[in-house]
Amino acid sequence: MVKTKNEYINREISWLHFNARVLQECDDPNVPLIDRLRFLGIFSNNLDEFFKVRYATVKRIVDAGKSGKSVLGGEKANDLLEEITKIVIAQQARSLEIFTGIEDELAAENIFIINENEVSESQAEFIRDYFFSKVNQELMTIILNDLTEFPLLKDTAAYLAVKIVMKNGSEKGRHNRYALIEIPKGIDRFVVLPKEGDKNYIIILDDLIRFCLDNVFTMFEFESITAHMIKITRDAELDIDNDLSKSFIEKISSSVEHRKISDPVRFVYDKKIDKDTLQFLKEKMDIMGTDSVIPGGRYHNRRDYMGFPSLGRHDLMYEKIDPLPVKGLSMKGSLLEMIAHKDYMIYAPYHTFSYVTKFLREAALDPKVRTIQITVYRLASDSQIASALINAVKNGKQVTVQIELQARFDEQANIEYANQLQAEGIRLIFGVSGLKVHSKICMIEREEAEGIKRYGFISTGNFNESTAKIYTDYTLFTAHEGILKDMSKVFAFFETNYKINKYKHLIVSPHYTKSTFLKLIDKEITNAKAGREAYIKIKMNSLTSYKMVDKLYEASRAGVKIQMIIRGICCLIPGVEGMSENIEAISVVDKFLEHPRLFIFANGGNPKIYISSADWMTRNLDFRVEVGCPIYDPDIRQELLDTFDISWRDNLKARIFSDKQDNAYRKRDENEPELRSQFEMYYYYQNKLES
Repeated sequence: MVKTKNEYINREISWLHFNARVLQECDDPNVPLIDRLRFLGIFSNNLDEFFKVRYATVKRIVDAGKSGKSVLGGEKANDLLEEITKIVIAQQARSLEIFTGIEDELAAENIFIINENEVSESQAEFIRDYFFSKVNQELMTIILNDLTEFPLLKDTAAYLAVKIVMKNGSEKGRHNRYALIEIPKGIDRFVVLPKEGDKNYIIILDDLIRFCLDNVFTMFEFESITAHMIKITRDAELDIDNDLSKSFIEKISSSVEHRKISDPVRFVYDKKIDKDTLQFLKEKMDIMGTDSVIPGGRYHNRRDYMGFPSLGRHDLMYEKIDPLPVKGLSMKGSLLEMIAHKDYMIYAPYHTFSYVTKFLREAALDPKVRTIQITVYRLASDSQIASALINAVKNGKQVTVQIELQARFDEQANIEYANQLQAEGIRLIFGVSGLKVHSKICMIEREEAEGIKRYGFISTGNFNESTAKIYTDYTLFTAHEGILKDMSKVFAFFETNYKINKYKHLIVSPHYTKSTFLKLIDKEITNAKAGREAYIKIKMNSLTSYKMVDKLYEASRAGVKIQMIIRGICCLIPGVEGMSENIEAISVVDKFLEHPRLFIFANGGNPKIYISSADWMTRNLDFRVEVGCPIYDPDIRQELLDTFDISWRDNLKARIFSDKQDNAYRKRDENEPELRSQFEMYYYYQNKLES
């Protein structure tokens, strides 16, 4: 195959196009109004993390004096930084337009977000009282003029850059003073004001502080005060030192602490800020040309909109669904007894995640259970999983937890959980040198009449009851002897990782995932060339491995029909003649975050079906411990085929991947009924219960 310039989409650019799909949700009239605001918060939070990680990585390449073409899909790092900044500026401008439209629609619903210039007399009294009782004592205010060293700004914290124009005094003429006020994180960003008739009023904390600036700077005689928002984003990469005298927890803790002073990679400011104020800040902060300087709107940290108050207006939010039970899997009886006879699958949030915690709580109390082993990547802030494990060890079980201390942005939380679990007597394993443990597996051993019997579950998502309400993920409960024997080898690898095990059932990274999937694709290529049925169906979060992309191109040219549902990054370009004309790819962005990894291969008429914790990204294939699991139960196999088909037929929330990269919605045929896959999925499981 002749290599072309347009063979791949750059992963950073593809990610920005994914976030543009999130922004589309903010602008979709089919999305309830308050949820559109919350999607605006998700868009902003995503962008913060992008700059902390991906932009920071590219910037490190530039700072090292390298081009980065070999790792950036042929694009020079310097050019890529410029392209990213250009796209982000355009997206920020679009987000402001969308927000203005949402504000108008909220006003039509008698919900008014007012600023400091729109406060009535009665509201002014409430705001002053609120400021002095809750806000004033929380403010961190710094006068900048006389400082020899500019204060260290916190990563993604929001600051008001204040310009104080002084009155003429003993000094000749006017002079300006500049200050910074850090917006307190411990106070709700949205202050709900007293209702007036049918009208609801909200003032953002930033504007409440602006309204009270004269109370902050009473020590100065001033003519005017203005305040504009700024924000810094810092490089979030962990630089782990090699001090052998430190424990691994100490090293991670030190690295997390170092993030607070890492290099800035983005500076966002209110585009209406006075030029002299902006120049003063840039000089004092020593902002260089390689930093991404982005003009924004009046408010930053829009991620806070994820917590926009409901005001009791449930008609302006998505209706909450009641998670369903799994047919045949009762919460009243013994889960272990039921799983001993049959595999079961839960698909959260359509099914209740409570089965996972019930499994662990039952194991904690069962006198016959001897051991529990589990991997932990991200836990809920008040984790029922952790509570069940502690309960187990108090009941004399031998509990081993493999906890990943390098889970991005959850490092501190996992360190705290590690200390808590260890203090309770749980045995901890802290990963494998050079690898992140991203697998989602749990196994227990139970002493029965025939000897030790294993039970377990394997998932595509984290064991986190909070995210299980909004992330879609598969979890398989099984007592399959072969699968669980392989799982015991994975846990053994955590202990003796110099030894590479062989597996009969599971697909395990970093040793076998890439090679196994390449062989499965090769089988489809062979079948296609022989005129047999050949197809591949994939559902995952991201596709960035050029090795896997090239193999899919090869399969397409051989005539293998490939359908891909990819939520986020997709470096592959579908539908290109001579390269990928047999590949179709869509992305579904909707109420829930699509998170499962599902792989289906025709296999000559006897499909092979796997769930996995691994996307087809270099990091998942080569630098993480991931586990994929075959599905043998015929009912579950059919269920996975059905759920893939439901997602694939989405014609309301599906966007098409193409070389245009325009996030075009899939067009619905005139006579084709509307199908919104996440809603249809719930009806599917309701019907299964009733059938």
